[in-house]
Amino acid sequence: MKFIAFIALFTVSCLFATNDDNSFITKYEYGAMLYKNPRGIGCNKCHGNGKNEIILAKYRNKKGELKYIKVPPISKVSFEDFKAKLKSDKTESLIMPTYFLTDNELDSLYFYIQKLK
Repeated sequence: MKFIAFIALFTVSCLFATNDDNSFITKYEYGAMLYKNPRGIGCNKCHGNGKNEIILAKYRNKKGELKYIKVPPISKVSFEDFKAKLKSDKTESLIMPTYFLTDNELDSLYFYIQKLK
């Protein structure tokens, strides 16, 4: 009897379940894949979990002053700024690689970044 009740409950839950993403891979999973390896080197190599500013490198300039190359916390960037930075002319930043991501890839990547813990 319990088995029949379980089957009935399972069937009803399946009928009323809403899953907007019927694709083979979810938007989150696709974003995770892109974050780890979009086109050769992953975002995670420089941005870590995306929540904190990271010092990527330290160096001394010609005056002997200690300088840093810092990577911003990308989870706090608006989608408009995120998209603009990834599609911008790379003469502005000689460190950030050019990935040539599509709008769909940028959307999935940003979705994943916003969900990072």
